[in-house]
Amino acid sequence: MNKMGLEYLDETHQTSCTAWNYHGSGTSNLVALASVAVRNWHRAYETGYFPLIHCGTSFGNYKEMRNLLIEHKDLRDEVRRIMHKVGRELVIPEEIVHYSEWLHVLRDRVAAMRIHDVSNIVTTVHPACHVWKLIPEDVIYDPNIYGGERPAPTTAILLALGAQVADYSTWYDCCGFGFRHILTEREFSRSFSLERKIKVMVEEAHSDVAITQDTGCTTTLDKNQWIGKAHGYNYDLPVMADVQFAALAAGADPYKVVQIQWHTSGWQKLLDKMGIDWQSSKAAYEAYLEELRAGKEPEQLYIPPVEQPV
Repeated sequence: MNKMGLEYLDETHQTSCTAWNYHGSGTSNLVALASVAVRNWHRAYETGYFPLIHCGTSFGNYKEMRNLLIEHKDLRDEVRRIMHKVGRELVIPEEIVHYSEWLHVLRDRVAAMRIHDVSNIVTTVHPACHVWKLIPEDVIYDPNIYGGERPAPTTAILLALGAQVADYSTWYDCCGFGFRHILTEREFSRSFSLERKIKVMVEEAHSDVAITQDTGCTTTLDKNQWIGKAHGYNYDLPVMADVQFAALAAGADPYKVVQIQWHTSGWQKLLDKMGIDWQSSKAAYEAYLEELRAGKEPEQLYIPPVEQPV
């Protein structure tokens, strides 16, 4: 967005969608879920910016709540009553948009900024379940992407950048996160992530990197690979979001912008293969940290708009 000169707001007064409650424990109810969604939509309406959702579960939850609010007057009336108590109105966006859909629409503009050749990089895509399985008929499809039979976002940006996208048999499977079972059966999540996703991507597709479109999926596939070492597995497959891969291909700083250092799976060989000098980026970042410790003001990726009233 910065490189394209697009205006946006990183809103600090948005709240959780509460979908963690819904998927994790089943204690939430439709009125609560819908009220939190409408509260956040009204906050976006106040600021004059359209909500662009990053979290895949928030996205799926918001789409479900939007449909239910449109279809059920009783739910609208109850939510409107709650909103009036907190000084807000019932606002329903025309569309709910996930960031990967935004990336899909602008993929040609993003690809035009590419400075690193990624044609030798074999990618495998994990489409986030809560992004597309909750309301699959409303997902973006493209006849050029698997004949229109799978979601187009994420795969489309990789193809636009010139990367190879390899198929694998368990593309449909959950990443292992799933919300409920990562809370109640964490070892199942860890083994599922490794056996059903990482192992298959490496052995079947010979993948250089697993590409995701949601924070939960990225974290699960990235952080759980260590568990396999106890059983003699050492796949060490890099995992990152589609927008991170696109930013790297476009020349974004691996440490300061992409923040590749927070990933636990090995990414160094991948960046070497992409022709990215991550060692220099690391040295510059470490020097920057020393400057911060000495009292330097942090660098900002963008200058936020003037704070809006809450």
